[in-house]
Amino acid sequence: MATNDFRLTLLSRTYCHLCHDMEAQLKPVLDEFGVEVDIVDVDSSDELEARWGELVPVLLHADTELCHYFLDVPKVRDYLRQIR
Repeated sequence: MATNDFRLTLLSRTYCHLCHDMEAQLKPVLDEFGVEVDIVDVDSSDELEARWGELVPVLLHADTELCHYFLDVPKVRDYLRQIR
């Protein structure tokens, strides 16, 4: 699968400093692999809030959780390399 065939999802909150930090730290990795991210406010959906609640920020690829709270750059890079 080419990396441009999918998008990552960052579950976030507007008032969450960890969320803002992860988004900023993620940008160079996304640029490196040519991947885009959809940022979703977990509070916009009762389902998302019930499922992810206090784990945000959460970085996902489909149903695969790549990391939460803090960006695990080596893990995300390894994941992106594997799916190339």
